[in-house]
Amino acid sequence: MSGMIIIGAGLAGLTVAETLRAEGYEGSITLIGDEAHAPYQRPPLSKGFLLGETVEAQLMMRPAEVLAKKNIALKVGAGVTAIDRAAKQVTLTDGSTLAYDGLALCTGSRLRPLPLAGADWQGVYGLRSLDDAKAIVAALETAQNVVIIGGGFIGLEVAAVARRKDKKVTVLEAADRLMPRVVPPLISQFYLDLHTRHGAEVVLGALVSELVGQDGRITAVRTNDGREFPADLVLVGIGIIANAELARAAGLEVDGGIVVDACGRTSDPAIVAAGDCTVRRLEDGSLCRLESVQNALEQGKSAATALLGRERPFTAAPWFWSDQYDVKLQMLGLTAGFDRMVTRGDATTQKFSAYYYRAGRLIAIDSLNQPADHMNGRKLFDKGIAPTPEQAADPAFDLGSLLV
Repeated sequence: MSGMIIIGAGLAGLTVAETLRAEGYEGSITLIGDEAHAPYQRPPLSKGFLLGETVEAQLMMRPAEVLAKKNIALKVGAGVTAIDRAAKQVTLTDGSTLAYDGLALCTGSRLRPLPLAGADWQGVYGLRSLDDAKAIVAALETAQNVVIIGGGFIGLEVAAVARRKDKKVTVLEAADRLMPRVVPPLISQFYLDLHTRHGAEVVLGALVSELVGQDGRITAVRTNDGREFPADLVLVGIGIIANAELARAAGLEVDGGIVVDACGRTSDPAIVAAGDCTVRRLEDGSLCRLESVQNALEQGKSAATALLGRERPFTAAPWFWSDQYDVKLQMLGLTAGFDRMVTRGDATTQKFSAYYYRAGRLIAIDSLNQPADHMNGRKLFDKGIAPTPEQAADPAFDLGSLLV
């Protein structure tokens, strides 16, 4: 019996399954996950879970019994090795096959490996899964010298956790500023000051050349200028790679990820994709890659609707967040190409927002401990309304008044 098959049991896959049911689909739905766990939240892994403030049970989104009540079959610890588009079936790692009427690829992403000798020493970790996080929690119990390779969101969030646990922390970032791919210099400098103020050592322009170890265990990280940083725990956070190999082998269009349109449709009308494994083709032909909870949710809804032959394009402005120490950064839109920036509030404090304009049009807002600015911004973006730079920069101006 055919039905809907979803490969990947993360947030995007779960959203596809539940949206199909919510939209009235009555056929069979099979959700296949390669991890041993039911669908769970990933964002807390680098924050509350490492700190012990969030327990495993709180991470779970839908236990198997809840999915069963919705007549969604969950296969955990199962992988898919091939897609036969002509026969409309998938082959699982155990050799069995499943036929489909519609297929959703929500295969997520994996950590970019560190291509250096010693990357497999004991004490070297990445953070992508619940099992990764459990291993790091255990290692933090006895670790004293923590080295973070990569000054992106994950690396800095783990650095903040390690400092709160009173570990000696060193962050090694190859670029000349922190989070260079996702924030402008003002925000990079703010976070450099924040981590330094909390006692972390941040080294910019640090090119790691070797992981040094003894008896199979990490002891230090060496940079190409000859410096060595003692380490008994190393976190490698140098980005992720879309899991698009299955799609590529099936002949779907792949370009840094599975290429989809605004509705999550791939180059095969019977197959959709959602989440970190995708890149979206925009109206101008360019490709946009988003790695966020919002993208998994909204793209998942769009993809499920497309499987039913309906249109529900994902067009909302992207948003992201990061928690480090006592600062919550909330990002709205994409800052690439901005030609003017104004700040609202005092940038020397931990409560301000930055508004980014291109050719006079508001394209993004970064808010630090200013949730009202972020929420107003989302509403303004949804309505296509924007404050002028002068209004945005004036803390006495009520941005909410623009929504009336």
